[in-house]
Amino acid sequence: MAHLVETVPQVTTAASAPPRTFSEDWVAVALAVFVIALVLAGVRPPLPRFAWSTPGELAGNVLALNNLIAALQYGILVMIPATAGAILLGVRPGRFVAGFSLLYLVAFVAQAAAGSAFASAWGLEYVLTALVAGLILRQVMPLPAWLLEAARTEYYIKTGLVVLGASILFGEMVDAGVLGVVQAIVVVLSVWFFCFWLCKKLRVDDELSTMLASAVSICGVSAAIATCGAIQGDRKKLSYVTSLVLIVAMPMMVIMPWVAKSAGLPDGVAGAWLGGTLDTSAAVVAAGEMVSDTARDAAVVVKLSQNALIGIAAFLLTFWWAIRKDTKDKPKVSVSVIWERFPKFVIGFMAVSFIFSFALNPQLVSDTRGILNGVRTIWFALAFISIGLETSLSGLVTTEEGRPAIAFLGGQAFNIAITLVISYLLFGGLTHLG
Repeated sequence: MAHLVETVPQVTTAASAPPRTFSEDWVAVALAVFVIALVLAGVRPPLPRFAWSTPGELAGNVLALNNLIAALQYGILVMIPATAGAILLGVRPGRFVAGFSLLYLVAFVAQAAAGSAFASAWGLEYVLTALVAGLILRQVMPLPAWLLEAARTEYYIKTGLVVLGASILFGEMVDAGVLGVVQAIVVVLSVWFFCFWLCKKLRVDDELSTMLASAVSICGVSAAIATCGAIQGDRKKLSYVTSLVLIVAMPMMVIMPWVAKSAGLPDGVAGAWLGGTLDTSAAVVAAGEMVSDTARDAAVVVKLSQNALIGIAAFLLTFWWAIRKDTKDKPKVSVSVIWERFPKFVIGFMAVSFIFSFALNPQLVSDTRGILNGVRTIWFALAFISIGLETSLSGLVTTEEGRPAIAFLGGQAFNIAITLVISYLLFGGLTHLG
């Protein structure tokens, strides 16, 4: 099985680091909540500036000493709790700090590149410059182990999504969320069965077919991982599926927002379309931001609605696989399976959104919005640099003569079409989202 992505080492030896005993989801939630609490308590460094149009402005504005100090303060604000969380995940702290420091420096450069007048004119957001920076680093230098120790895409994106909850009003999320759940159920069922049918037509085996169908219909990597666990699948096949998800998500992340804006889609419709079709949370946020903040919020709500189906899908797949496959060790279907598969960062996102909507003084929410948006930007920039570092563009069409890749692309094409129709039907009337 060809590997398109070389994943970051997640477990270290017992002699060098504590064993991993904590869920990454819960650690990400705790990290985000801690940083938010610091900001609410008054830890509010000035936002770094990244806008410039001439070399003189670059030197005098972005690279000015006070701006570099502000960027350093933000780096400290996120690095210390991020390192504490990484230790709980079994990461060696020395390597993580060294790798995180380099990633943060690259993130600063990526944001400065996106802040240029040229990039702004062409709509090149920081998420794109961060992704390109990671891809370039992978090509021009051998990646040391201490850098890979800190390249943890899911860890950063989950933390960033919890922080994002502070900027989404709970009332809006509930209004859109009802429609998001309806869209998620219709899309997941129709796309899953179509992709599984197409896989079988192309003679892809049952395990790989199930993982591919779940990845393209639900929420990409997380769904593939949950599915692999539910059916006790081959980890090599899981690696291939996650590779396909990341490779296909990159061009979709760029092309789909451009299509949405060129076609004049309402922001709510565009966001729902992006959230229902892109297969990684990072790509959903990035693509939504390329359209507008409103589109980003709608995309996140729809994606979270799909994420919420992971536990139910894992439950159903566990039961279905136990019946379909005559094995000696049939998995037990229980409520604990659903809870185990449920993405816990969704709980953090909802809790933060609820607190900022109802429990905090509106003035305090307004005063901290800019700073928390800056913190969230850091997490997403780190996530996209990590994706670039992890991605190797090779072997896409070589595995099983390209049949799984064809099935995935066919399922994704069906997903794009049906989700656009459903998005128009459900979100076209949401004037507050578009």
